[in-house]
Amino acid sequence: MLAPLKRLTIEGFKSIQSLKDFDMRSLNVLIGANGAGKSNFVDFFRMLRAMSEVGLENFVKDGGGSDGYFFDGPKQTPEIKAHLTFGENEYRFVLGTNVENKILVKNEDTLWVKKPDEWSLNLLGRTESLLKYWKGQQSKWGPYLSVEGRVAAAISAWTVYHFHDTSRTARMRREQSVRDFRELAPDAGNIAAFLYRMKGGQCRLPSEPFWPPNMGDGAKHYRRILETVQLIAPFLDDFLLEPEMKGENEVIRLEWRQKSSSFPFQAWQLSDGTIRFICLATALLQPNPPATIVIDEPELGLHPFALELLASLVKEAATRTQIIISTQSPALLNSFEPEDVVVVDRVSGASRFLRLEEAGLKDWLDDFTLGELVQKNIIEAGPGEQRATIAN
Repeated sequence: MLAPLKRLTIEGFKSIQSLKDFDMRSLNVLIGANGAGKSNFVDFFRMLRAMSEVGLENFVKDGGGSDGYFFDGPKQTPEIKAHLTFGENEYRFVLGTNVENKILVKNEDTLWVKKPDEWSLNLLGRTESLLKYWKGQQSKWGPYLSVEGRVAAAISAWTVYHFHDTSRTARMRREQSVRDFRELAPDAGNIAAFLYRMKGGQCRLPSEPFWPPNMGDGAKHYRRILETVQLIAPFLDDFLLEPEMKGENEVIRLEWRQKSSSFPFQAWQLSDGTIRFICLATALLQPNPPATIVIDEPELGLHPFALELLASLVKEAATRTQIIISTQSPALLNSFEPEDVVVVDRVSGASRFLRLEEAGLKDWLDDFTLGELVQKNIIEAGPGEQRATIAN
């Protein structure tokens, strides 16, 4: 099983000037005001995924160039540093920039914790990471993955889901290749193919084993997703997942059937909140989830009842994988425990991160929920240049 993130250091990345040896748990709920740095924390994981796919240069270009990724600019902060610990492995890297406004990977190193003094040193100065090339790398000592191979496998399996775009032209509402089923895309742009595969549709490539290994397990998870969605959309009877040939390509759409009707409705006929919840339920209830799932503001556009259901799905998923979500919803926050919550604020332009502790809130929690404590500014997570604190 791929390892979730255990401990994290980030220095000089966007508004995160210094976050050192921060403990990551199975469930991590980030709260804080607009601009506090929650989205920058999420962007760090997007950057890691880009690095694992030889996509760092495009990621930086899409973000407006390298200058905006360094705290207060590269003149103030010439390097971005990170150190990640997961399972028995560690990974660290240093990023710099050049006169062409490109980020350079100055070095990236790996470590096996059983040999704490034997960092592998890879001095690069190139525009892309070695992670993609490390993936699948075997150890020279036996028929198993090397430290680099284990690091690459873990990081490439951490996924940031972002289901904000539910417009008529969003990929989740359009035709998709039936072959695009291996993992749920970050924007759910292949959700029809992914659900079709889970339900038991035979669309595997000849050289591949069937996924999931047990068709019954896949069908069980599909049924659970459908029944969960029906709790907030009781009119929905089932998804219609029927591939068809378009020229030389086999495609599929997220069609659906309404109860007491055989008419095939289209994905564009689902409300924004409904299709977003379908994506969230699929991500959180999938049979083989990524080792770490990151979701930015999952509450967007959801009904209060759907928020309660979402919170229960998040907590359940955290028993199977690591979950990181950022939210501004007091209603969603009410469903979690203090130790699940990380308060993010900004002091002198720098993001600060503080995990809540139940002991400091015990008397308040007798009368108020966590969401109410945020709204009353007892937990200082709103706008302001103060340290994230619990008011006395």
